[in-house]
Amino acid sequence: MEEGLSVAVLIPTFGRPEELARCLSALAGQRRRPDRVLVVARAEDGPTRHVAAADHDGLTVERVLVEAPGQIAALNAGLDALREDIVAITDDDCIPRPDWLERIERHFAADPRLGGLGGPDRLTQGGMPVVGARRSVGRVFWYGRFVGLHQLGIGPVRDVELLKGANMSYRREAVGRLRFDTHLRGSGTEQHNDWTFSLAVRAAGWRVAFDPAVVVDHDEAARAVGNPRFAADPQVATEHAHNQTYAAVRHLPPRRVVAHLLYSALVGTTTAPGVGMTVVNLVSRHEPRAAGVLRFRLALRARADGAATGLRERRRAGGPAPGS
Repeated sequence: MEEGLSVAVLIPTFGRPEELARCLSALAGQRRRPDRVLVVARAEDGPTRHVAAADHDGLTVERVLVEAPGQIAALNAGLDALREDIVAITDDDCIPRPDWLERIERHFAADPRLGGLGGPDRLTQGGMPVVGARRSVGRVFWYGRFVGLHQLGIGPVRDVELLKGANMSYRREAVGRLRFDTHLRGSGTEQHNDWTFSLAVRAAGWRVAFDPAVVVDHDEAARAVGNPRFAADPQVATEHAHNQTYAAVRHLPPRRVVAHLLYSALVGTTTAPGVGMTVVNLVSRHEPRAAGVLRFRLALRARADGAATGLRERRRAGGPAPGS
């Protein structure tokens, strides 16, 4: 059992001062207060800097300014400023429950091989809670399908492959020189940067776990203009496809990479379809035939680009090529 672990909270934020203020208020009310809160904001975002500079019941808040746009730049700036043993990462529109950091510290103290820990973000979208319960969350199934759904997670503590950025924490020793991957595509929010990072931590030999009792409440706020959230948007769908396949090729064992590539090409998802889902979409008249075929071609191209980049970076890092 490790004792005396220090814990920082990292919050990347842009243009949501009211949400940030609520998040900081929740952190001030933690039973185990953070040793430091790193609020990473753009230099031109005056309202956010004003909130971070205010007093939050004595909470130690440090502003980290970043010039480059995008969530990855903000997260990496926060990691560069980290000196605590544990970093807990959440979104500005999340409200961690009072025992959040207490539970996180307990997990890391109990297992020195625990590199990453996640929990559910209980979602509210458009004022309505997202309901449901899932035991299989944060997984890459043996046949290559990625499944998140962390917000619905129930059951015991278990090992997972994927953590969600709204509620994930890491041991600084496990992070080391790792940073969020700049090869991912996206505008503002680079899709699956959180999944890619947790896969990198696992690939480095650390345990990554999910505890449904480590909870934040997540009232999803609107994103900045030009940064759509949902994969139904064609641009976001191709970013999802590229980044997911990049993460698989870059960090999964070779046999699982092959499974993912086959599953993506032969089945795929509704928004980034392979052959099978394209046929289903066309038969069900989910969208016009021309649009369905175009979506298939865009997804296939995006996944091919992601695979090529992932393979190049894997070779550069000295990992085995898929199929070897």
